[in-house]
Amino acid sequence: MKTTHSKDGTKLAYNMTGKGPALIYITGATCHREFNPVLYDASVFSEEFTVYNYDRRGRGDSGNTLPYAVEREIEDIEAMIAAAGGRAFLYGHSSGAILALKAAMTLGNKVSKLVMYDAAYCHNEAYLEEFKTLSRGLYQLLENGKNEAAITGFLEGIGIPGEAFDSLFPDWPTMVALAPTLAYDTTLASSLAPVKEVATLTTPTQIIVGEKSPESIQEVAKQLNAAIPNVTYTMLKGQDHMPAAEVVLSVLTRFLKS
Repeated sequence: MKTTHSKDGTKLAYNMTGKGPALIYITGATCHREFNPVLYDASVFSEEFTVYNYDRRGRGDSGNTLPYAVEREIEDIEAMIAAAGGRAFLYGHSSGAILALKAAMTLGNKVSKLVMYDAAYCHNEAYLEEFKTLSRGLYQLLENGKNEAAITGFLEGIGIPGEAFDSLFPDWPTMVALAPTLAYDTTLASSLAPVKEVATLTTPTQIIVGEKSPESIQEVAKQLNAAIPNVTYTMLKGQDHMPAAEVVLSVLTRFLKS
């Protein structure tokens, strides 16, 4: 384990594996760097890249300086880029894709290229209201210490099928322990895709979406694809919100190394 510190002094724990260009891996809700699917992704991606797999604040071995703000997470990414040598590729998954996009819009040429998988914005106003209702129920469960119910309700609420829960079983106790950080992810995802703002984005961007991912996420991918100037769009056949790392790597390699 390696560590660095964010602008506000928060400790950030990370692993560095592989060889090649630096790739910062920004995970989604209740994930952390030792989460089995994340470890596997990082091991596969490290075949082509030097992967910086870090614990977002409040997770794993990283600190959790309060109060939370999205801006602090962007500063965390900036600290990780500094640890990687001052310039890096960003790969974000789900709410991590939202963070990756915000970082690219904030940090300029420190981000060489941006890749987003299933960016978890809301696709229209009606869904945004539904998501805010889901979030309020989530916060109530968390306040009452009902972490497992909060995790289950969140996953079901965003359209993750129940059969997919089985693959998470080995990591379930850790996910339950990390449930309070869902408040961070719902803060990130409680907005529409920023189609007006991204019109000024100059970072070369790759959008990836799973063919079997929730329809709302597929619609967000289309909206961002239409709005970002320098963008490539790829739908991965047969993949859902938890894609096979080998399939994602083929897109990463083609886009980032071109």
